[in-house]
This record gives sequence, structure tokens and C-alpha cells, in this order.
Amino acid sequence: MPLIAPSLLAADFLQLQAACDMLNKSEADWFHLDIMDGRFVPNISYGPMLVEFFRKTTTKLCDVHLMIEEPGKYTKAFKDAGADSLTVHYEACPHLHSNIQQIKSLGMKAGVALNPHTPIELLKDILQDIDLVLIMSVNPGFGGQSFIPHTINKIKRMREMIDEQLLNVKIEVDGGVTLDNAKMIVDAGADVLVAGSSIFKTINPTQTITQLKAI
Repeated sequence: MPLIAPSLLAADFLQLQAACDMLNKSEADWFHLDIMDGRFVPNISYGPMLVEFFRKTTTKLCDVHLMIEEPGKYTKAFKDAGADSLTVHYEACPHLHSNIQQIKSLGMKAGVALNPHTPIELLKDILQDIDLVLIMSVNPGFGGQSFIPHTINKIKRMREMIDEQLLNVKIEVDGGVTLDNAKMIVDAGADVLVAGSSIFKTINPTQTITQLKAI
């Protein structure tokens, strides 16, 4: 049974309190919070202030995904805002091990995200230091994109790599996750499903979450 992490980026920002109330009452496991800076990705979302708002509305895990350049400059700000888990992009971190140490030293779980073109083998020497691998199944920056099919093979290889090292590292998949492809993603080895539009744009988001949870 996968963990479900609805992405608040797809919610109606004029109705954020209602969206949080819905998620709190639903079977969702995590709040997934996407941070974009307009530099690493061609879009801007929100920063620590809104993370602090989300933190105040829920006791569920706040899973913060930094799609930003120089994430080390903002790690403490997101910790102070209430992040439980902080994921940085491999592509934005020339000194990745140092970034992971910083996140861990502040008491958060540490994750590393990979863009669609980035080989999972590049994480071989860092896997033992992290809690989460986030495999991007669309190009980061915008919601509502279609799932990139070759991601399935990346998930399978990532699962093999984690199991070979006997590690407790979760595989999170973000981008184009729907009721139609969720089982295929979970069967490939994913532990956490991030879903935005496929939850918030449905008639009954709570029911959609329940259906995803039952995959």
C-alpha cells in the first residue's frame, strides 16, 4: 500500500484552508510542497511562509521538494517553517553530500530528486546517507504533464540498487501520476506517490486519494 502525497501546488490557492482540511480528513499520508525559484525551473511557486502556513494546519508529514538553485542557503529557513523532509535536486547540488549533512544536522529527513534525464546510478555513493529518492516522471516546473514512460525502468533499477545495499530508502515518484498508471508505478517499486492535478482537479478528491491508497 503506497504512501500518498498530494501536491498542494495543484490546489485552488484561494481555498487553501479548505484544501488542507480535506487532506487532513482524507487518507493522504503526506503534504507535498513544491518550491520553485524561477531559476532551476522556469516557474515560481512559494517559499517558507506558505510552508509555515501548511505546517500549522496539519500533523501529517510536510514533504518539501526544493526545485531551486543553491538550496543550502535556504535549508534552515524551511526547517524553521516546519518541513519534516527536505528534498534537493542532484542537478542543483555540486556538493551533494554537504547538502545532505546540512539537512540531517537540522533534524529533517533528507531526499534527493532526479530529473528525467539523470541516471539513477549517480546516487550509488550517496544512497546510504539519505532517506528518500524522488524520481521525477515529468520535467520539473509545471503541473499537469504526462508521465514519461521510461521512468518505470528507472524505478525498477532504483529499487534493485536500494535492496542490494539493504537500505531503508523510500522511492517517491512525482509527475503525471494517475489512477490509470499508479499500479504500474507501485509494482515497479515506488513507495510514495505524489499526485497534484489528478487529485485536486477531480470531482471528489477524497475519493481519489482513497482509490490511490488502495492500489
